[in-house]
Amino acid sequence: MISLELRMEYQDARTAETVLKALEPDNIGHVSSDIRDSEIVFKITAENAGTLRNAADDLLACVKIAEEALGLSDAVPDLDGDALPE
Repeated sequence: MISLELRMEYQDARTAETVLKALEPDNIGHVSSDIRDSEIVFKITAENAGTLRNAADDLLACVKIAEEALGLSDAVPDLDGDALPE
């Protein structure tokens, strides 16, 4: 078993809690999470590096979507799906 810990810090505890609640349905299985003040601590565990990478990639994609939904991201949308900002 291998593991990875990711920490995401936000401007306040309420924002961190809101992001975490948005991610709860997606975090069943390989990801556990905890809030420490204004920081979310994710711990991902997996049997191998490939599975760990996939779980981390999925988690980060979900974090990005939650942050964008909350207006926390200044990212330019990828309107045509080519991975380049419009």
